[in-house]
Amino acid sequence: MIAIVDYGVGNLFSLSSSLKALGIESELTADPTRLQQADQVILPGVGAFGDAMKKLQATGLDQVVKQLAASGKPLLGICLGMQLLFDSSEEFGQQAGLGLIPGRIVSLKEAFEQKGIDLKVPHIGWNPITIKQTSPLLKNIQEQDQFYYVHSFYATDCEPHLVATSEYGVSVPGIVAKDNVYGTQFHPEKSGKVGLALLQAFAEVQA
Repeated sequence: MIAIVDYGVGNLFSLSSSLKALGIESELTADPTRLQQADQVILPGVGAFGDAMKKLQATGLDQVVKQLAASGKPLLGICLGMQLLFDSSEEFGQQAGLGLIPGRIVSLKEAFEQKGIDLKVPHIGWNPITIKQTSPLLKNIQEQDQFYYVHSFYATDCEPHLVATSEYGVSVPGIVAKDNVYGTQFHPEKSGKVGLALLQAFAEVQA
């Protein structure tokens, strides 16, 4: 069973529907016991980094997620959920993250302004990935498979943990990993067959 962390942030219907389409049992829960009993855990998220961290902290789920990661439980952060895995974010000032993957979350807009890049922010659309290293998540994924992104911030200073990147003016970490902790900047639940293939691969990752 995959547990989806319910902390009031995230597009949970499409994620639950995707897992159901794969025949994978899932449960939306904020119960630490149920999260610990799950085979894998997904941390979803949309919206602002600081608001999401405050909601995790208000429920104590920030510590639960850290404990799950420390126990070896396969953990997957999606979109904002991936960004929360990092040390910090500069969204609306410096914000501390969960510190499960070394690196920082920075502004696409500021990066484009510094480099004189004329691209729209947020980054919305389909982009192919370039694979940087092997990962269980890539079991059913090929180089240049395309995934669907919606984001205004991206991860940096995380080179050792890059699994796959996409180009959008800058090199955007699409998939990151450290031990049993994984993250996707794109939305696998909105990425058609390849997204489902990635979710299937995550469901097969064992602690």
